[in-house]
Amino acid sequence: MTKTLGLIHTSATLVPVFQELTDKYLAGKDIKVFNIADDSLIKNTIERGKLTPDTSRRVVGHVASAEEAGADYILVTCSSIGPAVEMAANLVKIPVLRVDQPMADKAVQMGKKIGVVATLSTTLEPTSDLVRRRAIVAGKDIELTSKLCEGAFDALMGGKPEIHDEKVAAALKELSQEVDVILLAQASMARVVDQLSEEDKKVPIITSPELAVQYLAEVL
Repeated sequence: MTKTLGLIHTSATLVPVFQELTDKYLAGKDIKVFNIADDSLIKNTIERGKLTPDTSRRVVGHVASAEEAGADYILVTCSSIGPAVEMAANLVKIPVLRVDQPMADKAVQMGKKIGVVATLSTTLEPTSDLVRRRAIVAGKDIELTSKLCEGAFDALMGGKPEIHDEKVAAALKELSQEVDVILLAQASMARVVDQLSEEDKKVPIITSPELAVQYLAEVL
């Protein structure tokens, strides 16, 4: 029986990223995929410095729309709106997954000292909070270190990706001295990992998109 997966994005640029991942990990499964993209969600969150009630309501609306469109399962691909995703999950009859939950669960399994890196405070806090709560669910004591790469996001948006990459790389190298595993709170940071030397990758560095789709491959 065909299943339908609804993907909700805060940027249209994420559509091809997740298309590639679903093609790879859901191949051979009878699954249809559709996308809803609304970049105002992340823009409003960044401008206001936090996830606001009106933005949360629109997230809930998109999740409800995806259910009405026939989705059997929903994945929301942005970490910054994670709390609204959990709220929405309680208001629909189908499973709703926030993109960073499988990553948080994996990190909790991998070590006691966990590092979270982000270029936006609006993403750092929700992801750090999720890791703490998933550790409680797993019954594990953890030590969490959160690191914000100040100015990196602005550099990326300002057309200076090399400055973004330098700031993220420096944070990863520093944090790798202190923790057992590092989580990247934003998928946009993943390319920096490929630029690091093997010597600098002292601990595992994990990202959310691939782990989320791998999780879907197990449950769908």
